[in-house]
Amino acid sequence: MSADRTPGDFGSRLREARERRGITLRQIANAMKISVGVLEALERNDISRLPGGIFGRAFVRSYAVEVGLDPEATIQDFMTTFPNDSVTAGHPTSERNDDFELLESDRRRAGTYLSLVAISIPIAGAVLWVGTGRRVREAPPPAVAAARPAPVQRAIEPVPPPALSRQPAVPTRVLPADTPAPAAAASAPERDGLAVTLTVKQPCWVTAMIDGRKTLDRLLQAGERQTIDVRREMVLTVGDASAISMTLNGAAARPLGKAGEVVTTHVTPNNFRDYLVR
Repeated sequence: MSADRTPGDFGSRLREARERRGITLRQIANAMKISVGVLEALERNDISRLPGGIFGRAFVRSYAVEVGLDPEATIQDFMTTFPNDSVTAGHPTSERNDDFELLESDRRRAGTYLSLVAISIPIAGAVLWVGTGRRVREAPPPAVAAARPAPVQRAIEPVPPPALSRQPAVPTRVLPADTPAPAAAASAPERDGLAVTLTVKQPCWVTAMIDGRKTLDRLLQAGERQTIDVRREMVLTVGDASAISMTLNGAAARPLGKAGEVVTTHVTPNNFRDYLVR
């Protein structure tokens, strides 16, 4: 890629690729579930309508796929044309990618091991239960104790009971009906972290960074539900703010924005109450 390209070239190349395939902006907007205005701004090289960092690059990648361009080459062209922090922030190096792949491999191996353990425990329990039940059924009945001769009854003369001494009656204390019950135990402390549930009302592109790691970056379909556990922070970007409803620790959150609006939201266990419906 030549270093003398001007910023005007990038949007023009996207538009020319789209026109060569005979695709309209409305068709791409419907496929990516974002507004036509954002795509028009991208073709004019106006990146102010795009979210920053990896979220903006995700939209550029999706556009390149729709018009038949190489996604990786288009991303590199995008960052070369607009080499500012809002575009290049968070772009991983090859070393970080290798570390991530190694971590994912270890995680898959651990998941396989835990799955084998989870399967073997019920089987071992079933075998133990069957063996124990068989031993109980095969145990011989207890021997009947030998009959013993009945003891000889001796006549005992009745003894008059001793005179009862008069004891003063102890007054019985009756508690009033409205005696207050013991104080209830203190309510349990709030859970650590934050439980987030996303419900998709219509197809929408969603990207989520959870505690500094991208855990979601795809097109969600209507009816899907995603449950996410957050320890420190969630950065959520949606291509259509009206297509997603959200609950935080089981409480309904207010709408993320207007229809067709691209929205990025930062939610933490400390500020999530600001997003709840009041």
